[in-house]
Amino acid sequence: MLRVRCLRGGSRGAEAAHYIGLRVGRIFTGWVQQSSQSTQAATASRNTCAADDKATSPVPKDCPVCSYNEWDPLEEVIVGRAENACVPPFSVEVKANTYEKYWGFYQKFGGQSFPKDHVKKAIAEIEEMCNILKREGVIVKRPDPIDWSVKYKTPDFESTGMYAAMPRDILLVVGNEIIEAPMAWRARFFEYRAYRRVIKDYFNCGAKWTTAPKPTMADELYDQDYPIRSVEDRHKLAAQGKFVTTEFEPCFDAADFIRAGRDIFVQRSQVTNYMGIEWMRRHLAPDYRVHIISFKDPNPMHIDATFNIIGPGLVLSNPDRPCHQIELFKKAGWTVIHPPVPLIPDDHPLWMSSKWLSMNVLMLDEKRVMVDANEISIQKMFENLGISTIKVNIRHANSLGGGFHCWTCDIRRRGTLQSYFD
Repeated sequence: MLRVRCLRGGSRGAEAAHYIGLRVGRIFTGWVQQSSQSTQAATASRNTCAADDKATSPVPKDCPVCSYNEWDPLEEVIVGRAENACVPPFSVEVKANTYEKYWGFYQKFGGQSFPKDHVKKAIAEIEEMCNILKREGVIVKRPDPIDWSVKYKTPDFESTGMYAAMPRDILLVVGNEIIEAPMAWRARFFEYRAYRRVIKDYFNCGAKWTTAPKPTMADELYDQDYPIRSVEDRHKLAAQGKFVTTEFEPCFDAADFIRAGRDIFVQRSQVTNYMGIEWMRRHLAPDYRVHIISFKDPNPMHIDATFNIIGPGLVLSNPDRPCHQIELFKKAGWTVIHPPVPLIPDDHPLWMSSKWLSMNVLMLDEKRVMVDANEISIQKMFENLGISTIKVNIRHANSLGGGFHCWTCDIRRRGTLQSYFD
């Protein structure tokens, strides 16, 4: 992608014109000198870092934002909040992303709080998770608590909010750039507000900050007649390439992208359309390559419980949702690991996700992984790979729609930009 910078740039007599020109020139020169001195003083006093606009250039050492993949040593992370989490209204895009057995739950409680006792337990689990991350030497930042039950209205729709539980859904870090995803659910339209304080702090310390085009989320973005009466219907439609989101305007959730240095992989899903993928491809080119990959079951809301890259040349691939392009990885010498069947009980509520959150893990580095304390089978799998497990129980937090990868957004990992597919 070619990047171009743009700069915007009769009198009573010659003597008068010359005099005025000299006066204006002196005034302008003085103003520039004062402005330059003031700017230099302000810059020195704040200890900020200047971010180079090329992803291939080294990120300044004192810039807090720098992450190229999912496995370099983790140094700083944003962890979401369960506080004030609300059930999203049962709109067409929510129906397309949830299980049939929970549709009655959404119809009854949409716009209201998730069960308060359940949320209370989820809050406690995430607080303990934060404490464990800190003990492992990771700096932890949190979004602001917001009342998500407040109704809002745009020229195109009205809704209540949902939560700021899953920073992975809305934020994608590529090098020293934080990209805010536009999202696809109306209940998540204003979710970015919870993260603005944190992101502004990173921006003031030299990080890049990009907000993708915000969709109107007008009716045209969704197939209002999406013929889904059951999960089986959804599988058939998705297999035909039919999703609830149309190509009316770009939309995507950040959690549909997974990073491996210069190569970033994405799925077309119910919340990420081809226009959104193309926007990301153009935005990140030529320094990064965005590849579309697909799966036998394309319905899961995000990619990281289907395909989770955990190390250089190492990927977890869901055995129930095989990747159609898996030979691309095998030909590059990658090892493909099929995680064991999850152990989470059938009666545990998972309002927005599947049991395969067991593989939705967070790598602290190549040899340490944060994994669910109840998932003994996958713990053994990691240990057999020579990766030590940091066991944390977030069962109630899982119910809100995510595992460790979803509940976090890695801001800084100690590593450099590399290519793993050349």
